[in-house]
Amino acid sequence: MTRHARAVRIEVSHDGEVLSIESEGPIAISELLEKLGIPSSTVLAVHDDTIVPHTSRIESDVSLELIVVSSGG
Repeated sequence: MTRHARAVRIEVSHDGEVLSIESEGPIAISELLEKLGIPSSTVLAVHDDTIVPHTSRIESDVSLELIVVSSGG
């Protein structure tokens, strides 16, 4: 019996927009950001009011908020 990966649906809130993304299987937040063309150094990923590392893998349907990080002097 062959086991197929289940598609993962990700809702991303970023810059006032909500994007719906579907991945063929589990995906790291860093990979998701790359697909969206968002440099990982420019945002924090937040899930349920908790900042999550970009190395975290998304394995089930989820909503994420991307908060823009500004730096300067």
